[in-house]
Amino acid sequence: MTLTIQPVVTKADLDRFIRVPMTLAAGDPNWIAPLVSERAAALTPKTNPFFQHAEVQLWIAVRDGRDVGRISAQIDALAPVDPARPAGHFGMIAGEDDPDVFAALLATAEAWLKARGCAVALGPFNLSVNEEVGLLVDGFDTPPMVLMGHDPAHAGRHIEAAGYAKAKDVYAYLCQMSDDIPPAILRRVRRGPAPGVTLRMLDMSRYDAEVAAMTEVLNDAWSGNWGFTPTTEAETAQLGKALRAVIDPRLIWFAEFDGEVAGFVVMLPNVNEAIADLNGALFPFGWAKLLWRLKVARVKSIRIPLMGVKRKFASSHRGQLLPFQLMDLSATQARALGYQSYELSWILEDNAPMNRICQSLGGRIYKTYRIYEKALA
Repeated sequence: MTLTIQPVVTKADLDRFIRVPMTLAAGDPNWIAPLVSERAAALTPKTNPFFQHAEVQLWIAVRDGRDVGRISAQIDALAPVDPARPAGHFGMIAGEDDPDVFAALLATAEAWLKARGCAVALGPFNLSVNEEVGLLVDGFDTPPMVLMGHDPAHAGRHIEAAGYAKAKDVYAYLCQMSDDIPPAILRRVRRGPAPGVTLRMLDMSRYDAEVAAMTEVLNDAWSGNWGFTPTTEAETAQLGKALRAVIDPRLIWFAEFDGEVAGFVVMLPNVNEAIADLNGALFPFGWAKLLWRLKVARVKSIRIPLMGVKRKFASSHRGQLLPFQLMDLSATQARALGYQSYELSWILEDNAPMNRICQSLGGRIYKTYRIYEKALA
């Protein structure tokens, strides 16, 4: 049977690309189809600011007229560069349980990256390090939370067979709302904020300014992390716009030191619970179902995708308490609203401070995602 790798050129090609994993994962009870309209916007240069600083190519694997796999390759101009080993990224990878499909897809992406001066292929990133990161290698028995990936068990095996090795693992921690901050820390938290510290909810009347403040904190707080790539204000604004209809300001808290935004935490309702049976379609009735489930029936789980404290404050006594103060306030609101569990993700395996915080909150690692790398000969 003939296997070909075809570039995505037209809107029709892009629609096929988006639907490849939806077809392949039809028998997986834990797969949740993404909203096709959201994926189309994320993969279109006019609607995703990522394309302003990155070159991206998408491909579909086709065998005898059937779409059997897909992959992306991208070079982000804002990503860190090692002059001795310049890296490019692959992502969006999916394929039938066939090593030939994965080998052909990866070879195509590698050739594209190598032609542009890359010495290393790193991924998967969907599409950047600030979005969905890594391939699921443990935790296949539960569905993914919002903005997290889900992959079949065979994918990692075939990627490794193509010469890729682990570069880094990232974790997703699952916590129960019934768990709480350790008593010794909670007593300090409940004494109230230190002099000069203000804790407040997201102000929806200043939404754009609040999103810009988050960007500033994130780019400062995460700057020392492996693979750090700054998020542009345009990217954060686009994400804020996409999520505005589903966020709850009671679940997003800021900390200010003497009037300066010093940190924040975002608890995001797990939209995946609400879209699990929509099969990727919002129309004609999906949007109404989504809003009803989020605003009326309410989902039962939350993901914490973003949390940070500016580095100049993080080592002080006031700064060390901030993550726990912010978590206590947002978790208290979440409990009152009926949420039962939350995910902290994603956390780098060697980010000791964040792993300690997750563990102190009663979290357990229930999903592991792997970032792979391969030298391009």
